Formats: sequence, C-alpha cells, structure tokens
Amino acid sequence: MARNQLPNFLLLQVRNQDDHMREQEVDCFARALTCSRQSIERVDLLRANPTKADLDRADIVLLGGSGDYSVTDEGPWLERILDSLRQLADLAKPTFASCWGFQAFARALGGKCIHDPAHAELGNVELGLTVAGQTDPLFGQLPHSFLGHAGHEDHVVALPPGAVLLASTPEVRNQAFRLADLPIYCTQFHPELDRAGFLQRVEAYPRYVEQIVGIPYGEFAATCRETPEANTLLKRFVELIG
Repeated sequence: MARNQLPNFLLLQVRNQDDHMREQEVDCFARALTCSRQSIERVDLLRANPTKADLDRADIVLLGGSGDYSVTDEGPWLERILDSLRQLADLAKPTFASCWGFQAFARALGGKCIHDPAHAELGNVELGLTVAGQTDPLFGQLPHSFLGHAGHEDHVVALPPGAVLLASTPEVRNQAFRLADLPIYCTQFHPELDRAGFLQRVEAYPRYVEQIVGIPYGEFAATCRETPEANTLLKRFVELIG
C-alpha cells in the first residue's frame, strides 16, 4: 500500500444471512476506520474462504464477532475457517481481528479457547496494558488503563506460540495479542464499536444481558460508556501498516 493511498479492506464475516448485524458490522468498521463502506469488501466465511484474488486486492484484512457461532465448536466448517486464518499468518497479511476473530486466531495457531460462562464479560471492561503492551508500536500509545466494549462467554486460556500478550482485565487475562514479527493484532474486546454500535449489537442478541449480567437491558445500557482510547486502535493500525 502506497503512502497516503486509501487502503482496501477485506472483512471476513461469520454471521448468518438473516442476521442484520452483518450490515451493522460493516458500518461500524467503516466508522472506526473513517472510510466508506465501498472500501470494505466482504467474504462470508460460513460459505467459503477468501480466494487468492480476494487477498491480493486487500491491503488489510478485518475479522470481527459472531452472534451465533463458537470457536469451541467442532466440525469441518470451523476447521476450514481456521485454515484460512493460518493462511493469513503464512502470508504475513496485515490483519486486525476482534472478539470471535481473536479467539479463532488463537485456536488456529495453537492456542486454546474454552466456553466458560463463569468468566463471561459484557459491557465496559477496564483493560490494563502489559509491560509488552506499554512498549508496543500500536498499543503503546494508549494509557496504561482504558475501557473497551466486550461481550463473550468463550475466552482464550492459552495464547498460541509466538504471541505477545498486550492487555488483560481482572476477569480474563488474555485480552489482546500480536503475533511476533507479523502485522497481525487480535483483541477480545471490540475497538470497532462505539457505545451506540455496541448497544445495537447487544439489542440484537438480548439473551446475553440476562445470561451474563442478569439485569434489565435499560439498566445495563445506563452503565455503558464511550471507549475513545480503544476506538483509536484501528486507525492507528492502518497508519502503522502504511
């Protein structure tokens, strides 16, 4: 990607065809990246892996959340998706993955993800940078403690070999990592979501409010704040890649 050239993004999605969060996810990434929707091509990973032509056109690959699929599942569909993530690592393709993407990258490259509702997180989480995070070229520009939006019952209990831990919360140690010597960053939290986008996402999957926090949606929404520091990560990532 030439300096000052608008990058081409490829968003890999793991969402059902009738899930209206498919379009919302594109809008949220476009807002966070301050780019147009037209700058973001999409591949539905539930149907097919990205082709070589898809990857050749993309300067940066994005992978976000999933409303209905767990990385802890088994089956040919998931192994095929994990193969596509291993390909991104083999190609050293600049990639930013959040939430489901974070978990999937960890598992694809040899880490471990489990379903553990006892350590579920929903809403604002307070993230603390590790020592490595404080000196990282991307995360090092953040304050040592900052808020992010999170929503998950699965979590990564072992990072893959070569991963560098960048941030943690009191509840879940592995919240962000980068792959050493590769332009690939992964976060359990959602830097692509502002407060409005996060609450839209929660409203789309309302069962999680009852399951995880056990209070009415209105009370939950009142606890959610903006996450301005976390929301700088995607644009900063583009700047680093450029």
